[in-house]
Amino acid sequence: MGERVAIIGGGPAGMIAAGTAGSRGKKVTLFEKNKKLGKKLFITGKGRCNITNYSDIEELLENVIVNNKFLYSAFYTFSNYDIITLLNKYGLETKIERGNRVFPKSDKSSDVIKTFEKYLKDNNVDIQLNSDIVRITKDDNNMFDVILRNNKSYKFNKVIISTGGKSYEQTGSTGDGFKFAESFGHNIINLKPALVPCEIRESWTKELQGLSLRNISISAHTNEKKIFEEFGEMVFTHYGISGPIVLTMSNYINKYIGKDIHISIDLKPALDYDKLERRIIKDFEKYSRKQFKNSLNDLLPQKIIPIIIKLSGIDEEKFVNQITKEERKSLVNLMKQLKMTFSKFRPLNEAIVTSGGVSTEEIDPSTMESKLIDGLFFSGEVIDVDALTGGYNLQIAYSTGYLAGLNC
Repeated sequence: MGERVAIIGGGPAGMIAAGTAGSRGKKVTLFEKNKKLGKKLFITGKGRCNITNYSDIEELLENVIVNNKFLYSAFYTFSNYDIITLLNKYGLETKIERGNRVFPKSDKSSDVIKTFEKYLKDNNVDIQLNSDIVRITKDDNNMFDVILRNNKSYKFNKVIISTGGKSYEQTGSTGDGFKFAESFGHNIINLKPALVPCEIRESWTKELQGLSLRNISISAHTNEKKIFEEFGEMVFTHYGISGPIVLTMSNYINKYIGKDIHISIDLKPALDYDKLERRIIKDFEKYSRKQFKNSLNDLLPQKIIPIIIKLSGIDEEKFVNQITKEERKSLVNLMKQLKMTFSKFRPLNEAIVTSGGVSTEEIDPSTMESKLIDGLFFSGEVIDVDALTGGYNLQIAYSTGYLAGLNC
């Protein structure tokens, strides 16, 4: 009879850990509190599931913002290519898109989850759904007791905690793993939202709610020091800003929380100051007999024009041929540096991932086993590692899950 292994959490880390342990002849039970596996996986990539990223391993590591050195062994032992090979073997066809993002050919995250289920079945994993675990203890015989909310308890030789973080609570990520880890004496590094929208102090952003801006550049500064800059797409919301480059920015600015953070949007990054001024002069010549409020239609999205006019301080009724050189230059500056003040992140529950978690100093990076408690392992988002969007966080889940399943 093989050793009994409990996997707590049926997300990507838990499923890989369970399948890997099962393939080694372990008697594996996978506990999931939801009524189905992979609930958070289901909503990733807008329901298409950005499985992983096809870049080389060094580039994967560069996209891990917190504790990337901890993941060397995990990424090299079970790489992005390994997860693709595994899913292909079980019948899932994949494709590579912009930014080396890997998706299922069908564009359905449900197909990814079904493939993982085949993998678990093939490795004789006992799946216990609707199983809410309230406590894990260890007895004098070195056996773990896993206790459910309905007071049922089970004994195991090894336990792998793969419960996710504390973001998207509706998917079951309610921070249980942190509670279990603390009960065994582990330190939990300050939990913060990562890959999360930002609230902005200026009230004019509310008027732009729903406006998407493409091909713009956004930067963040604190005390005149630039801490982030990237080109791409963003969207204004009722509370501030969101969208791909804003989510990425949040991972860079969350270490500066508590300081004054200023955000600047370059609405025309393809044009330097001189070129933009020449472009505005050309438009002003074209609309010389119109009022200022009717002169920017060729240059900016309709919705943002009233805001730019208000912030420029130029009278909207003024005729274009009366606008001074100084006013025109300040308009150029405004379009190149539309400034906002960061207020705070949206709540942790709205973050794509949780930054912080079980301290990496207390986990063996080559096995994912606790350095404090023999037989206790961790995998996935419960660990204090996080990365940018693009499939990197899911790769962390697979790689750490594999190591835990291989060494339990």
